[in-house]
Amino acid sequence: MRRDITTWWSPNLSKNMEIVAYGHYGPAILMFPSAAADYLEYERFYLIDAIKPVIESGKFKAYSINSINSESWLNDRMNPRDKAIRHQQYNQYIIEEVVPFIIRDCDGLVPIYTSGVSLGALHAVNSYLRRPDVFAGAVGLSGIYDLKSYSKGYFDVDCYFNSPVDYMHNMEDAYWLNILRSKHQLYLVSGSGSYEDPEASVTMGNILANKGITCGVDVWGNEWSHDWPTWRAMLPYYLQNKL
Repeated sequence: MRRDITTWWSPNLSKNMEIVAYGHYGPAILMFPSAAADYLEYERFYLIDAIKPVIESGKFKAYSINSINSESWLNDRMNPRDKAIRHQQYNQYIIEEVVPFIIRDCDGLVPIYTSGVSLGALHAVNSYLRRPDVFAGAVGLSGIYDLKSYSKGYFDVDCYFNSPVDYMHNMEDAYWLNILRSKHQLYLVSGSGSYEDPEASVTMGNILANKGITCGVDVWGNEWSHDWPTWRAMLPYYLQNKL
């Protein structure tokens, strides 16, 4: 299986950012790491091994990037406004830098899906819902889609537009709603075991359903906790059978 690491200086984030690509061809799956983790987290915890069959078969190419959560919502020393600004810079990095890189690496336009676990699920689903013209779908694993869960009482306009339960609840823009309604590959998945919050996926799914947007909400049983064995079971299933 091809594995290539590329690094460049990000003008949006003013730092070097790495990306690792797995596989030779197929639609792309862009993977957002959890919490304050880096671009190799999914490899270290064997999630890449778990999805290796879909990569080697050419069903998907996988791309994993760094998070900047330690420079935003998980950094208790930062001013909340600065956290929101950093989050927006990360969004710009994804759209203006990562997406063009994936297109070049795939030798042209391919469907790009997003995925992530835990806090990475918020980034993945938020990226898709904000730009369904860019992304083809998303798989959020064990996510919470309310940014207020991380912003510790701070909430400004940039927080609002990065908190899917808030901006989607109030979404009335026909242009964006029609794009989202035309797509059918969004999945919100959660276990019911320790440290999971399945109600977060159910709530997000209900908001989307009320807008006429197709969203598969799957809640697994109590034996599935907020941990890597759960995600190593979930992601291969959805990549192989749902996308």
